[in-house]
Amino acid sequence: MAFKIFEFGQSLPGYEVRVLNERAVRASAGILFAVAMVTFMQALLLGNFKPTQVFVVAFLIEFGMRLFVNPRWAPAMILGQWVVRGQMPEYVGAPQKRFAWSLGLVLGLSMFYLIVLQGVVGPINMLVCGTCLLLLFFESAFGICLGCKLHDLLRPQTAQLCPGGACAYTPLSGAGGQWGHLVVLVVFALVMVGVGRWVSHAPDVRGMHHPNVHGQPAASPANAPGASSTLAPASGAEAEAARCTVPEFAKAMGHEAIWKKHNGCL
Repeated sequence: MAFKIFEFGQSLPGYEVRVLNERAVRASAGILFAVAMVTFMQALLLGNFKPTQVFVVAFLIEFGMRLFVNPRWAPAMILGQWVVRGQMPEYVGAPQKRFAWSLGLVLGLSMFYLIVLQGVVGPINMLVCGTCLLLLFFESAFGICLGCKLHDLLRPQTAQLCPGGACAYTPLSGAGGQWGHLVVLVVFALVMVGVGRWVSHAPDVRGMHHPNVHGQPAASPANAPGASSTLAPASGAEAEAARCTVPEFAKAMGHEAIWKKHNGCL
């Protein structure tokens, strides 16, 4: 089958609107989510925003290709289509996907301006990144396109071929679960709260680079008993104070306590 270079969706016999393969779309969303989560954690926990900047550029290229060239030529869509090549396609309407991906492009442009061009670090970045992760997660994990839901609310008469037949399907009563299921979830949540409180009072898990359980620095050739040292105790204290100086990016994000705890400075 030949495919045009500039085309959004396929025109197939038996379908009134252009369609996309939902299986490939979900696979590509999962790929993007996995990479985005890694870069997001790098920025949140380690303060390394370079991977995020690279991902934002890749995200813009991906959605620019989808919207202005052809989804089939977008890198993540190519990978997703290859992963699900052995599965029967599930075709969904392309118009609502175009709307949803336009929202993604807007989010990507805002992140490109803030993080890549301006180097801004703050709550707005976290909010936009969190929104992107939420959209990608719902698409990949549940097959729910939140942007498509918004499209359906604004233009319900044009929504056709929704994933899972959601446009035309009315779920049966109790399809989402029964009261017994709710009880199980509540009990599980209470157990996890108890576990969390127990863990919070247990001794901290410490790595090789952390102080020992008595709060004293680990022995090293420089401070081992009987070893000579050229550093005065004050120098060691100054080095420790310098090590525990909170960087500006953590202050800007309001994560001073988290940074100190992560680096064993509390």
